[in-house]
Amino acid sequence: MHDDTILAGTVLSFTGSPFGDAPDRAARLHEAVLIRAGRIHALGPLDTLTAQAPEAAITRHEGCLISPGFIDAHAHYPQTAIIASWGKRLIDWLNGYTFPEEMRFGDPAYSTEIANRYLDLTLANGTTTTASYCTSHPQSAESFFAAAQARGLRAAAGKTCMDRNAPAALCDTAQSAYDDSAALIARRHGVDRLHYVITPRFAPTSTPEQLDALGALWAENPTCLMQTHLSEQTEEIDWVQRLFPQSRDYLDVYETHGLLGERGLYGHAIHLTERETARLSETGAALIHCPTSNTFIGSGLFDMGRRVAEGQRIGLATDTGGGSSFSMLRTMAAAYEIGQLTGTTLHPAQLIWLATAGSARALHMQDHIGTIAPGMEADLVVLDLASTPAIAQRHARAEDIWQALFPTIMMGDDRAVKQVYIAGRPLS
Repeated sequence: MHDDTILAGTVLSFTGSPFGDAPDRAARLHEAVLIRAGRIHALGPLDTLTAQAPEAAITRHEGCLISPGFIDAHAHYPQTAIIASWGKRLIDWLNGYTFPEEMRFGDPAYSTEIANRYLDLTLANGTTTTASYCTSHPQSAESFFAAAQARGLRAAAGKTCMDRNAPAALCDTAQSAYDDSAALIARRHGVDRLHYVITPRFAPTSTPEQLDALGALWAENPTCLMQTHLSEQTEEIDWVQRLFPQSRDYLDVYETHGLLGERGLYGHAIHLTERETARLSETGAALIHCPTSNTFIGSGLFDMGRRVAEGQRIGLATDTGGGSSFSMLRTMAAAYEIGQLTGTTLHPAQLIWLATAGSARALHMQDHIGTIAPGMEADLVVLDLASTPAIAQRHARAEDIWQALFPTIMMGDDRAVKQVYIAGRPLS
């Protein structure tokens, strides 16, 4: 006997990208979804699915959208407690807020407390998968992986590596960065639903020797992702040029040291040269758009229309705590607003695709998560599309699903998240 569950509502699945096809061609709407053994088994009319699985438990989410769970492609879980700190640009933010907070993560009790708090906050906002930076302490990665594993999450993370331009208490070395990361890969990568991400923080905080070591580690572990930051602020780019005068540009630093590849995740990627965009497109690397962070820290405006036209692989992310919200709904809203400022009006289908299938593709997890289709893991978020009086009165005038969804994208918060399912299991 199967342990079957049927969820009834408006079920959203993607069969293509709404950036390439019209939204009504890229997306499909269904009346119900049948979940079996933690995976999507079938979609279709409720009567058809109940006939197929007559003993299935049926949960009705009337008036709600059943979406793939949100996927946050770039976050810093150790910055949970310093989110929404006032008045700093990037380098000042690191020195004034980030580094002092990250020094606390050598304490297993503290790193465990924050990892659990972070995942509770993100799950409450409908995020079912995150790619997170940890701190330079291996313990911080262990805490995150343990908390994710306990919740049954598909999650990605890595120990942050940096051996210069940071407090001594946070610095590792080229060798220890390699050794600690290799040990974590051996213990955690591919266990249950966990993925290890090789994580040089960014070029200014790593010596050429450390970048070489991490490039070598990536070559030895090609199924791992690699995450770092790229061209977030103009002062940062100038700093990189001073530190690596022989490099053609910021991206060339990473490429020279073996840190450019298809499974690379490059956060922010705002101020890019034509050479950099061409190389990123050629390699199939992912650019991770962090809209609330880019405005909060004053970094600049990511040009979505231009990057899509270049054929870039793009994910969406909160970048907490430089980003000002744990919510991917708020992140979608910020992406819309930045699109308006850069001449690209993003459709609601494109916004939710970026937060689900697009980010899954950026993380090379598209075979597991990111859309609702037979065989995929049943990580889902159920959105109440009339969660507040302000949203409800606008929703009442909607003429199609996109008009019904857009007010929740622009004004929704955790109150819109009616239920979250992890591998088919509802959160209590």
